[in-house]
This record gives sequence, structure tokens and C-alpha cells, in this order.
Amino acid sequence: MASEKERNVDDNDQVCQRRNFLLSVRLKYVKTGYHFLISNSLYLLLILVLCIILSHLSTLTIDEVLQLWNNHVVTIVVSCVTCVLIFIIYMMTRPRKVYLVNFACYKPEPARMCSKEHFLKLSARTGKYTESSLAFKKKILERSGVGQRTYGPKALMEIPQTQSLVEARKETETIIFGAIDELFAKTGVNPREISILVVNSSLFNPIPSLSAMVVNRYKLRGNILSYNLGGMGCSAGLISIDLAKQLLQVHPNSCALVMSTENITKNWYPGNDRSMLVTNCLFRLGGAAILLSNRSSDHNRSKYQLLHTLRTHRGADDRCYKCVLQQEDEAQQIGVSLSKDLMAVAGEALQTNITKLGPLVLPMSEQLLFVATVVAKKLFKMKIKSYIPDFKLAFEHFCIHAGGRGVLDELEKSLDLSEWHMEPSRMTLYRFGNTSSSSLWYELAYSEAMGRMKKGDRTWQIAFGSGFKCNSAVWRALKTIKPSKEKNPWMDEVDMFPVLVPKFASISF
Repeated sequence: MASEKERNVDDNDQVCQRRNFLLSVRLKYVKTGYHFLISNSLYLLLILVLCIILSHLSTLTIDEVLQLWNNHVVTIVVSCVTCVLIFIIYMMTRPRKVYLVNFACYKPEPARMCSKEHFLKLSARTGKYTESSLAFKKKILERSGVGQRTYGPKALMEIPQTQSLVEARKETETIIFGAIDELFAKTGVNPREISILVVNSSLFNPIPSLSAMVVNRYKLRGNILSYNLGGMGCSAGLISIDLAKQLLQVHPNSCALVMSTENITKNWYPGNDRSMLVTNCLFRLGGAAILLSNRSSDHNRSKYQLLHTLRTHRGADDRCYKCVLQQEDEAQQIGVSLSKDLMAVAGEALQTNITKLGPLVLPMSEQLLFVATVVAKKLFKMKIKSYIPDFKLAFEHFCIHAGGRGVLDELEKSLDLSEWHMEPSRMTLYRFGNTSSSSLWYELAYSEAMGRMKKGDRTWQIAFGSGFKCNSAVWRALKTIKPSKEKNPWMDEVDMFPVLVPKFASISF
């Protein structure tokens, strides 16, 4: 009797599972049909109007057509001339297209590789950190999502450590020149063709500036528009892209070189304030050089077209402004303090950014659903959850700043992304650590190395920075990227990825 009841229960469970499966399939097709209908409603309406016009014209005889022409010749000619003029004005006033010709990410030499165990041993040998601080660093590293093959600067991987200006310059010069040399080799561009230069480094800003250092090294022309951005955090890379875009809109037939990096040597924190120790555990060597152009002749050789840049700033709020703050600790050691409010502030900044970005990129079907939920909540006081737009309908690829595991986990949940979408960001954090503003380009390079980038694919780059800022850039692939023809930091080891990154990786120290 018991076995018969169990069989009946099993049968009922199978029936319920089958019904749920069929219901989910039906809902999937209904949702797909809805998105197709709404997104293509304008085209469907145009086709309907054309069909009506053609069906009407097909009933006319030749004499009726001639009579129609004779009676309305002035109207027809004026309409045609007006259309031509509107088209000419549009072509002359539309924003110039901005192309990403190519980019290069710096990969340090193997001698700069630093495992987590080696990192902790070096920290202990300096004699600057208490046992409590070393235990805290170990705890952070075990949960960080950072792997064993990230890179550290030479001056900090020796005992005694050297945080001199000379060593800091050496680190930055090595990264910047390495990335730009590779970019020029990839593109074949003559340095004299560069008319706009933007360099960003948040914490290291010597005199002469880093942009002047690039001008001197590559003997760039004397009338170059040169900019050096400092103090803008990990989101400065996209700020540099936005600045270059604005300049390219004004100056025709121009090329822009953007260089994003950060310096660790001069900004290593040698104290014991826990809020400042986190940056030591996550930040590693890295940098990226990007070549942008508005020349129509560069269209065929370019990889991407820049569709949108969007910057949101929440610095007017004291809580947001102070959540990432460079200051002195009680022992007068300078470091960057991370507030406990950081994740909440980042979430608020993201919400502000995507609210403004959504209308630019989301299909009309998603925008209607979002508006419908807002109306239902505000006007009809319905107790329903706010609709979170599905950004996977707008983008094929996501490059989220690899600031740390917590940031990536939060955005994966907020945007309802899959492991596949998060893979470039997680693998970049694992392999290279937090390389600040350049991390987005290591992520894009990963997608290229994996053969994921197809012609027409759209990529959303999202970055956060002190201040507090959330910035976005949207790119469309102009060609299918073939990994066999690429040279980037992943190519000689791409077969090793993706790897499983455990939530906790024990360290023997």
C-alpha cells in the first residue's frame, strides 16, 4: 500500500513538473513574441502602409497616373527637394562616428609574478604590519577571487621595499611604454598622426605629467591636444574615452590615443588601518592603450564603433563622496580608505546610471514594461516589485570593472547576468587582479581571445570610481574578431580558461 502511494506521489510530481515545464516554454514563446512585435512595430507599420499604397496604385491605369502627375507636379517636386535638403542637413550636422581601431593591454614579465603566499611573506618580512593586520590580509586574499599569478612592481617585491619617486616612474614608464609600443605595432600608426592624447592615472601625478612623458618618448607633434587626468579612481578609463570622444566630435580627421594605468609603488600602504589594507590585497600591475579615430578611412580596419558614453556623479552626497578617500592614518601613513558603505553607494550609482542608459539602449518592449510597473505602483498603488529591465536584450557582452569579488557578485545579482556573462570580469580579477581603470580592456581582450566577439555584437563597459562615479561605454563590433589573428595578454594561455574560482581559497602561510 505504501509503495502504491509513493508511486502515485511520484506520478503526480512528474505531471506537475511536466505542466510547469510546458508553462515555462509557453511563457518563453509569449515573451519572445512580445519583444519581437514591440521592437519591430515601426517596421511592421511601415510595411503595412507601403502595401496599402502599392495596392492602391496597382488599381490605377497609365492615364490616371499621368493625370495625377500633371495635377500635383509642383507638390511632388517640392516634396522631393525638401527630402533631399533634410537628408543633406542631417548628414552635415550628425555627430562624427568614433571608431576603436585597436587596443593593447600590458602584460608584465614573468619575474613580476607574485603568488598570494609570496605576497604575505613579503608583507611579514617588511616588519611594518602587526600579526592582526597580516591575518586580515590573509582573510581578504582567501575570499578575494584573485589568483596566484598576478603581478607586483619590482620595488615592492624586494626587501627592503623602495617607494621612491624614481622607482614609481620606472614602474609607470614600463607599463605605459609597453602598452603603447604594442598598440603602434598592431595598428602601424605613425605617432605623428596622433592629434589627441589622454592619459589617466588616479594616484600618481608627477611633474612633468604622464601625458608629457608620452609626448617626449614618442616625439608627438607640437600642437597635440594633451590631457592628464588624476584623482578620478577606477572609472577614469571611461572618462578618458568620453573626453576623447568629445574632442573627436569637434576636430575632424583626427586620431586619439588613450592610456589608462595606475601606480602601485608610490601608493602602497605601509600601515595597519584595516580600511586601507584592502587596496594592498587587490591592486596589481596593469595598463591599456587605446587608439580611437573619427576618420572614415579607418572604418574598415577598426574593431568597434563607440555608440554611447554615459557618466553619472554622486559626489554631491557626503556619504558617496567619502566612501573612497585618500588620507593619513593615526601613524601619519597615507593610504586609501574604503568605507563600509561602498557596496551600497556603488549600487545606488549603478541604479542612477542604468536609469539614464536604459532609454538609449533597451528595446521598446522592455521600456514599456518598466513604465507599466512604475504607473501601476505610483498611480494605482499596486504592491508589485519594480521591473528590472533585461539588459541581456541590449548587450551580448558585459565588461564590469574587476574591483573585487563583492562588486562582481552584486552586479551579477542586480543585472540578472549568467556565469557566462560574468566570466570575462571574474577571469580578469583571477588572472591579473584589480588593475584599476585598465581592467575593462583586459576583460574585452578575454572575450576576443575566447572567440566570442561577432560582427554586430554590443558590449557594455561599466566602471566605478571615487567621488563617487559610475560610468558606462557602449561599443558595437564592426567585424568578427578571429583569435588566431590577435595578440593580447590571454592568447598564450587562453586554453587554461575559464577556471573555477572558489569562494574561499585557503592560503598556507
